[in-house]
Amino acid sequence: MAKSILIKPIITEKMTRLTEEGRHYAFQVVKDANKIEIRKAVEARYPGVEIKEVRTMVVRGKRKRQFTRKGVVQGRQAAYKKAIITLKSGEIDFFESV
Repeated sequence: MAKSILIKPIITEKMTRLTEEGRHYAFQVVKDANKIEIRKAVEARYPGVEIKEVRTMVVRGKRKRQFTRKGVVQGRQAAYKKAIITLKSGEIDFFESV
């Protein structure tokens, strides 16, 4: 269940700062997952973690253009759903098995 809902963690400069300041973690999740399913999936994947709050948002896809010798190549990034988790207690270490 946890592997089917959580796709991957989102590790950016902003999320790293929020993790250090206020125990916030971000995950890319399946588009049709709701907050209750996300909460259960995170608690199942990372035992010993108590979740305070789950916030979700749908990040829209962006248009991308690349100018090449053969002309303009146009494409689109895929849209995805992002969940921001706030913890009461515990800690999540993304790099424990690296």
